Amino acid sequence: MNQRIEMLPVDDTGNRMAREATLRQVSWPLNLTPASVDYVSEGHALILGNERAARRAARALQGRGLASLTLAFTEPVDDAGDPTAAGSDDDALLADTRQLPCQALSREQAASLRIEGYLGRFSVLLAGEQPLNLARALADREHFDLILDLGERPVLALELPPPGYVATRWTEPDHAARLEAFADLVGEFDKPRYFQINHDACAHAVSGNTGCTRCLEVCPADAIASRQGRIEAWIEIDPFRCHGVGSCSSACPTGAIQFRLPDTHRQQETLLGWLEAYRRAGGTLPVVRFVAADHLAGDDDPVGHVLDVPLAELGAAGHDQWLTALAGGAAEVRIQRHPQMPARLSAFLDDQLAQARALLEALGHAPERVICLDAGDTTGRDALPAHPPLVAAPLAFDTADKRDRLNAVLTRLLECGKPDGRRHAMPAAAAYGGLDVDSAACTLCMACVAGCPTPALAAGTDSPRLSFREADCVQCGLCADSCPEDAIALLPGFLADPARSERRVCHEEEAFHCIRCDKPFATASTIATIKAKLADHPYFAGDALARLEMCEDCRVRDVWHELARDPESQLKV
Repeated sequence: MNQRIEMLPVDDTGNRMAREATLRQVSWPLNLTPASVDYVSEGHALILGNERAARRAARALQGRGLASLTLAFTEPVDDAGDPTAAGSDDDALLADTRQLPCQALSREQAASLRIEGYLGRFSVLLAGEQPLNLARALADREHFDLILDLGERPVLALELPPPGYVATRWTEPDHAARLEAFADLVGEFDKPRYFQINHDACAHAVSGNTGCTRCLEVCPADAIASRQGRIEAWIEIDPFRCHGVGSCSSACPTGAIQFRLPDTHRQQETLLGWLEAYRRAGGTLPVVRFVAADHLAGDDDPVGHVLDVPLAELGAAGHDQWLTALAGGAAEVRIQRHPQMPARLSAFLDDQLAQARALLEALGHAPERVICLDAGDTTGRDALPAHPPLVAAPLAFDTADKRDRLNAVLTRLLECGKPDGRRHAMPAAAAYGGLDVDSAACTLCMACVAGCPTPALAAGTDSPRLSFREADCVQCGLCADSCPEDAIALLPGFLADPARSERRVCHEEEAFHCIRCDKPFATASTIATIKAKLADHPYFAGDALARLEMCEDCRVRDVWHELARDPESQLKV
C-alpha cells in the first residue's frame, strides 16, 4: 500500500461535481460574532530614527489628522548610507519641524529604550535606575498612541510587531504608502480575540516547576508570556498583541489554548464531513490542501480532487489536523506556503511536517502523504496523489478534547498500518513518549500524580499503586520535577504499538494499615522511611513514635489525649 504506484487518470469533471456537492452540503464553520478587543487611538505619535529621517517623516505627516508628533533621535545621521542626502535641504527641514518636541538620545540611551504595549497604549521608557517615561517627558502624556520606527535596527525587532508600531526606512520605495497607512491609525478599531485559554489543562507549570513551553517558543508576535505569581506560574496571551497566527494552539499538546476562528474541533469535524460527503458523491483520490484564506482568494481554481481548507493562518492547523484528514479518507495532505510568512511560522510548519512524517513512518505508512508546497506551486497543488486513501470508512469523534481526538486518529492509522511495536525517535518538541519509573526508589507519595496535567498518571483506588497511560503523556516533565526521590525519567519517542493506549502499573505495594483503626492510609515502605527520618524528632520521642503508624485521624486523637493527660507535654514540641 505504501509503494509509489502509477495512478490512472481520474475523471476531473466527476470530481468537480463531487466537490461542489460537498461544499453545498457542509459549510465551513464561521464565527459570525466573534469576541473582540478594542483599540482607541487619539493620534499622539512618536517617531524614532536619525534626525533627518524623523524630521522628513514628521513634515510628511503634518496636517494628516494626527493629534501630535514627538521625535526621538535614536541614531546619528549617516550621509554615506543615505542616497538622498545630496538633495536634502536640512535647513528648510529644520524650519518646518522646529516646533515639534524632540530628544536626541546617546547610543547608550538608545540601547536602553524599552517599548511595551499596542495601538493606543504604548509605554516608552529609557531604562535605568530611575526609568524615564518619554511620553510624560516630551508630550505630557502617560503613553503614545502609535510609533513610527525609521531606524536601521528597529527597537522592536519582531516578525509581527504589535498593532500601531510601524517599522520602515525612509529609503524604502514604499515608505510613502507606509506613512499613509500610519496616518490612518487614528480612531476606534477592533479585531477578533483569536484565542481562549483553559489554565486547568495547561502543562506549563506546577508547584514551582516549569514544564511545557511549546507555545512560548512558536509565537512570532511575542504575545505569549509566562507570568510568575507568589506560588505558581501561568501562561498569559496578550489579545492586543496577538495576530492570530495560530501556531500556539497547534503546538499546545493538551488543548489548553483553543483557536476560535473557528474552534479547532469544529474545524476537524467539518473536514471529516467534507471527506465523507465527497466520497458519497462519487469523488475519488481526495487531496486536502491547507491554505491561508487571504491567499486562497487569488488562487486559480484547483483540479476537482483538491479540497481546500481555508485557514485564518497556516499555523491554525498542525500535524494533528493533517493526520485527521488522512484518517478520514484523504489520499494526501498538502500545506501551501505563502509569501511573507514569518520565519517562526515557517520553522513551526517544518517541525510539524517532521512530526507528521515521523508518525506516519512509525505506523507503517508513506511519510510523503503529507507535504509542504512552496508559494505559488500550482503544479504540486494539482498533482495526482501517489497513493490511494488509507481508509474508506468515516471517522467521527465523540469528544472535544484535543488529545483524545488525536489518539483516535492515531489508533485509526495504527489499525490500517503496519506498526513494528518499537519506540521511534521524534523531533525534540514532539509531545510523545513514555516514563521509566524506578520502583526501588518510588515511595508512592503521588507527588507525580498531583503534578501531572493530564490523566497519564493515576493513583490506585483500593491500594497504593501508580499507573501510567502513554497515550495521554505530553512529555512536559512536571512529574519528574515533582518527584522527591528522582525516581522518574522521561522516555521520548512514539511507541508504535496498541499498548500505548493501555494503562500499565508502574509500581504498587501492600497498604500499611493504621494500628488503631486498621484503615489503609500509606505503604509499608513510606512508613518505614518516615520513621527513620523522624526518629530523633522530639514530637515523636518514646511511645509517640507509634503515631507515625496511625492514620491522620487517629494521630490527632492521640495528640489530644496526650495533652489531656499531661498539658505540659506540648512544650516538648
